[in-house]
Parts: sequence; structure tokens; C-alpha cells
Amino acid sequence: MSNNRPVTNYVFDGHNDVLTKLRDAGGVAIADTFLSETNFDIDVVKASKGGLCGGFFAMWVASEEDGEDYQADMVKERYDVPLPAPVSQATALEVVLEQAAIMLRLQDLGAVTICTSANELRHCLANDQLAAVLHLEGCEAIDPDFHALDVLYAAGLRSLGPVWSRSTAFGEGVPFRFPSSPDIGPGLTELGIELIHHCNKRGIMVDLSHLNLAGFHDVARISTQPLVATHSNAHALCTHSRNLNDEQLQIIRASHGMVGLNFASAFLREDGRMLPEVPVTQMLRHLDYLIEALGEDGVGIGSDFDGAQIPEAITDCSGLPVLIDAMRQHGYGNILINKLCHENWFNVLERTWRQCD
Repeated sequence: MSNNRPVTNYVFDGHNDVLTKLRDAGGVAIADTFLSETNFDIDVVKASKGGLCGGFFAMWVASEEDGEDYQADMVKERYDVPLPAPVSQATALEVVLEQAAIMLRLQDLGAVTICTSANELRHCLANDQLAAVLHLEGCEAIDPDFHALDVLYAAGLRSLGPVWSRSTAFGEGVPFRFPSSPDIGPGLTELGIELIHHCNKRGIMVDLSHLNLAGFHDVARISTQPLVATHSNAHALCTHSRNLNDEQLQIIRASHGMVGLNFASAFLREDGRMLPEVPVTQMLRHLDYLIEALGEDGVGIGSDFDGAQIPEAITDCSGLPVLIDAMRQHGYGNILINKLCHENWFNVLERTWRQCD
């Protein structure tokens, strides 16, 4: 694994939820705070410190508060968190459009560049610009006629996950359950299958990270794209419903797809508990397993910054060098580190997006 190529330390991240944090803090009106140091996991200052060169910026819609303390449930030894309440299309669209507007405002401020091609991603890397892929996590905002998808595509959307951890018109996600198999519930609906065809036609990447096993197999059966889970881990090392079993990993490998390592502690720890005490060595165990299962070209980073409990050794994106240094000490060579940090993401996105060129 060793060679003489210099390590860039630049990380392109498969998932973050900072748009949700910005919306909750005031929306478009306070978008300029992203340019300074904040209490978020990601901002321009922390990105510079940590070598974060960009990533997937998720648009996500919360369910109305129902009194359930999910965080408290997920620190228990065993848990089965009830599925969050469904969200109407009208409510979801309002939230998603606001988050898309925040993303556009960040671009106007020069904080990010919304990228829709691999060449744009590489240009940002070469010119020290934060590259953003606009991602939709859960498709409640999309109507049955897919008009909203057309509008979001025009705004730069190039990646989506059909579901989050609740049922939608397109399929079912997996609940936060430990220990558990991902084999929970039925697969995609007829509308969900139509959504996959629309994404393939436009070159929108389909994210498998929240789909249950039946939905995963549906996408694998009908999609013409590389199969990608932007922020998932190995079920063999942590038997959480959100993690991928060996069969799923082999199917992803056969499609020349990839998986991004999720930093959420509940999906890393063997006991499935959402606690910050996660040694970097446990993150490396998941990386080793994923590399063995998927090959060196099939693994990247998918942190879930601003959306989960991050290991205390990392804390936020300024702590990314801790993981990179651990990779190097673990014996990963420079070429492999660069692949894991950004090159594999650039390559899989290029293979996905060029389908609509």
C-alpha cells in the first residue's frame, strides 16, 4: 500500500446535515455565519483547518416533535426507536426549498461551489474552493408527477436518497434498531421504482444508506448506476439495522459502486450505543472491513457531520486529520489515503453523472 505520492489530506465527505443546522438557526438571513467559526460541525473555518474540500450537503425534513427522545433511546443496550411521523409533501417541499435557497446563498457568498460534474469537483479541489453536491435525504418533497424533482435538478440537485428513517410514497427506510438486520419491511413502491428510473435518466445518484434490505434489492435490480451508500458501515462489526451486510457489500462491489464510512458512533460501536467514546481504531476496523469487501476503489468518507454523535477524537470536520494520521500509522499508503479521502467519490460521481451527458 505504500508509494511516493504526496498525501493531499483533502477530504470530500459523503454526507453532512449543516443545511438543517443553518435553517434552524435562521435560514438564508444568517447564511453568512457559515463563513466564520460556528458551533456547527462544518463551516468555512473548520473546513480549512481540517482539509475538508467539499461533500454532499443534505436537505432533510424533520418530523413534528412527538415527545420521543431518540438520543436517550439510542444510548441503551438494546433499542427499537419508533419510526418518526410521516411528513406531507407540501410541508416537506417548503422546508427543502428553504434549504436549497440557503445552499444557493452560500454559493453567492463564495463559501461553496455547487457542482454538477466531476470536472467542477476537480476544479474546486485545484483552486481551494469548497465543492458542494446538493443531496436530498428522503423524498417527501417530491410530488407524484416529479415536477419538484425537475425544479430541484435545475437548482443543482444531483444526489438523493428515496427515504429517510420513515415511510414515504416511495418506500420504507430502516428504523433505528439495535441489534437488528436491515431486513425490515417491504421494498420500493411503484412510485419509488419510477423515481429510480427518473434518477437514472437525469444522472442523479441514488443513495442506499437509509433503505431497508428489500428496497436495496429493488434499486440493485432496476438501476443502471453504480450502487452507492453515502454514509453506512459494516453490519458484521456493528449489528445495527442501518449497517450493510456482506451480501449488500458484494452487490455494491459488483456494480463498481462505493460506501462512505459513517462517523455516527451508534453505527461504529460494537454495542450500537450513540456515545462519543469511540476510539479511532474502531473507525479503522470498519475501513479495513469495507476495503476488504469492496476493494480500494469502493470506500470513502461519509461522516454525517451535523447530524449525529461524532467520536470525541474527531468532534467536527477540523478533526479529520486525526483520522488521516491514524490511516497512515495503520499502514495505509498515500495512494490509498487519497482514494479514501476524495478520489473514489469523484470517480463514482463521474461514472454516475456522465450517463446524462
